[in-house]
Amino acid sequence: MLSRSQKFYITFIKRPIGFIGALTALVLLSPIFMATAVLLFFANRNGWKGVFFTQERPGKNEKIFKALKFKTMTDERDADGNLLPDAMRLTKVGRFIRSTSIDELPQLVNILKGDMAFIGPRPLLVQYLPLYSEEQHRRHDVTPVMSGWAQVNGLRGDTSIRKRIDYDIYYIENWSLGLDFKIMFLTPLKGFVNENAY
Repeated sequence: MLSRSQKFYITFIKRPIGFIGALTALVLLSPIFMATAVLLFFANRNGWKGVFFTQERPGKNEKIFKALKFKTMTDERDADGNLLPDAMRLTKVGRFIRSTSIDELPQLVNILKGDMAFIGPRPLLVQYLPLYSEEQHRRHDVTPVMSGWAQVNGLRGDTSIRKRIDYDIYYIENWSLGLDFKIMFLTPLKGFVNENAY
């Protein structure tokens, strides 16, 4: 359970700052958005269907929402109609977009909608929900985010889920405005570089 001070911080500080920040970022990054959309339009060879995709993720209180991302793979299939392996569908453009984490930028729209925030625990896959312990379910006491304590400590797709969740629980137990600012400061240095990419 969140404390009264944490609830106040979310409602009157974190959410308004997140909304304004996401709106500002969308305006400032609009040239990158448009350039990325055009590149994927041609690279994925599927028109506008090849630009974005959504993936269901558990949000606050484990309510399912659709996270928006740039699509980095084609929809190429074999003779039987099955999707080709990921490595074969990942284009050079898609690989670059992933390595720079540009594929995550459309989640700014999720922040505007209130599905996500900037700082906290990253949303994991829905199928992990039945596997969590009672303590691990606490990671859903807060709104999922674009970057968190696990990510700025170098824990991304190549790290065990258990270890990343441990960092998420640490964040929830030690949550403060100072920790949020620390994560925000470290994210450009740690969270959006090639070595940490999914």
